[in-house]
Amino acid sequence: MALSRLAASYGVATSYSPSPGRTLPASDTAVVAALAALGVDASTPDAARAALAAREAHLAERLLPPTVVAWTDTPLSAAAPLAGLPRGTWVRVELEGGGSIEWRTPLSRGERVGGWETPPRSGGTTERKETPPPDAGQSPAERKAAPPPDAGPGETEPQPRAEPPTGIHKILVRSPEGKTAEAHLIAAPRRVKTPAHRGHGFLVQLYSLLSRHSWGMGDLGDLAELAAWSGHALDAGFIQVNPLHAAVPSPPGSPGGDPSPYRPSSRRFPDPVHLRIEAVPEFAHLTGEARDRVEALRRDADRLREGVLHEGELIDRDAVWALKREALELLHEVPLGPGRRAAYSAFLAEQGPALEDHATWYALAESYGPDWNSWPAPLRDPSSPATARARRELMDRVDFHCRLAWLTDTQLAAAQRTAREAGMDIGLVHDLAVGVHPGGADAWAQRRHFAARMTVGAPPDAFNARGQDWGLPPWRPDRLAESGYAPYRALVRGLLRHAGALRIDHVMGLFRLWWVPEGREPTEGTYVHYDAEAMLAVLALEAHRADALVIGEDLGTVEPGVREKLREHGVLGTSVLWFERDWAGTGRPLPAAHWRADCVATATTHDLPPTAARLTGEHVRLRHDLGLLTRPLAEERSAAAADVREWLGLLSRLGMLPGGMGCEEDEIRAVHRFLLATPARMLGIWLPDTVGDRRPQNLPGTWDQYPNWRLPIADATGRPVTLEDLAASPRLHALMAVFRQAGARTGEKGDTARTAPPGAHPV
Repeated sequence: MALSRLAASYGVATSYSPSPGRTLPASDTAVVAALAALGVDASTPDAARAALAAREAHLAERLLPPTVVAWTDTPLSAAAPLAGLPRGTWVRVELEGGGSIEWRTPLSRGERVGGWETPPRSGGTTERKETPPPDAGQSPAERKAAPPPDAGPGETEPQPRAEPPTGIHKILVRSPEGKTAEAHLIAAPRRVKTPAHRGHGFLVQLYSLLSRHSWGMGDLGDLAELAAWSGHALDAGFIQVNPLHAAVPSPPGSPGGDPSPYRPSSRRFPDPVHLRIEAVPEFAHLTGEARDRVEALRRDADRLREGVLHEGELIDRDAVWALKREALELLHEVPLGPGRRAAYSAFLAEQGPALEDHATWYALAESYGPDWNSWPAPLRDPSSPATARARRELMDRVDFHCRLAWLTDTQLAAAQRTAREAGMDIGLVHDLAVGVHPGGADAWAQRRHFAARMTVGAPPDAFNARGQDWGLPPWRPDRLAESGYAPYRALVRGLLRHAGALRIDHVMGLFRLWWVPEGREPTEGTYVHYDAEAMLAVLALEAHRADALVIGEDLGTVEPGVREKLREHGVLGTSVLWFERDWAGTGRPLPAAHWRADCVATATTHDLPPTAARLTGEHVRLRHDLGLLTRPLAEERSAAAADVREWLGLLSRLGMLPGGMGCEEDEIRAVHRFLLATPARMLGIWLPDTVGDRRPQNLPGTWDQYPNWRLPIADATGRPVTLEDLAASPRLHALMAVFRQAGARTGEKGDTARTAPPGAHPV
């Protein structure tokens, strides 16, 4: 069938498997819509046949795909598809750092192609600085790919056998028949670095971590303080935070925007709402009325904070931002000193047009609202003359938003520096959300890279028969490849500027995403595949440059082979205790020795019940109260209690629960003793678990029924606790003693895997 073959050639699936051994067809509507979003007309059978013929002819004619991947442990000439070029093809690789590598693909002895006879010749690498001279009568592309002047009849360029240098290079080729092509070359290490030794750290949603100095929600000053304390006092090796991406501003007078950190305006730049105002150097130079006004804003912020901590109020991101924005407006009027001005100028030059586009969107949003789809038509194009005029007219506002990005970047750098100075091997672990808001800055600035009238979601499965629509526009895989994955590279590089590791939410999205046509139900979607090798090569290259780790959130339904491919490239997975069972066998809890080592092992995440709630069954009551249960309450309670009893029984038999069942604090410590008994290289401690918090930060399946993303960390009674309270908490220190004792037995900070055999508990 033409439609199926056409779809396959573009990576669009025509079927999917909601569970092992079960395959369902994707709707033709979804397939046709996905192809349309890729610029392919398959609206009728005749159109599909014509598109298929054109596609197959194009693939047969092209010498190279838009982007080629080369791993640095493999000779460059052996990289696919370079190894498949026609015999006698001239190849030139222009290196990112300057210079070039040139060769001709080998010919058989005595074979003539294009008038050249090829003798036997030894291999090697030839490097040249010069560009082949132009030849009259040739097109610009042909002149670029013209044979080098010293490759005459009877000669064949030697084949490069050395490993290619890492970087983003350009390939130019010319076949013996005169066909030419250009492509991007991503040369990357095959594997991302892995932890030097085993370590533990905290997982925290930064907004939920209030201190006595924060303005109503946690900020980068609090993050630095948490890193300094936990690194020095608790031997923590990392702090994993929620995405700190720039949010979509709420329209004036609106009841409030979307507080989710996983639906941002931009993933490329951080959100200035996380700034510690007093840490901005210009704060010290405020005088007169400006100083008085900022002090008044601080008093308002104190009331916000006290309302959250003592009055049961929710974290109000919009209210916090209103106060901080006014303070930052006043700070923007303080002239920068020569050194600060030079540093700011260097930041602007480094970030280039991407930052200017980002700041322009925010400046325009102040005038036209935070959804670019509703702006005047000429302004919907970031490269239009109208947008250029608006940028000039709003230059002061553009500069303001550029300055905010710089200030946030400097405080992120300070937090990571503090973490390293506190002895952390990794430091900050940033989180990359799976997508962006369709009306936000990234979707506007990079609009040609996003699929129009499509959103990302999940297919129907055993847990959700209707599927899911996350409302996030997907990247177009074809446009990514044409650009050499430029927006993706810039995104990863930006997030790793001040981090020791990057967590990728829904890491399976590097392989495929479920595309849902606009206005359709999630059941009417289909999978669209990405070039996973290229996506992983970009990750490996940027992580190599930043000397950082990569962690993939690979929970839930995972396509066969994905975890194995991630492991091959050194990407760590995520393992949550309650889900680790012998699913292929008995179904019982997976013994500690059988856990994978290449993962972050934890008891829970921001989307799951805190450990105390799971142990007490309170998570079932919460879902019942909100009408989210799919079975009768008694049945849900019975199943949840049986799950907990089975795990606690195992912990008791292993000697990890010496006081027996019944004490919640002892049980939470036992859970973490079990995590220590696994071979996992990173152990994540959900910070609210240290004080017995029972409320999840996010309850999937809810919107306004539950205060997602707006709760402060609280103790077992629901009383919010500050960072200072955490540092003094006997319950927290009793839990962390489990990790200190394990480290003391090994003689090396945080490393139990070196001396304890897998499965042996360290108590």
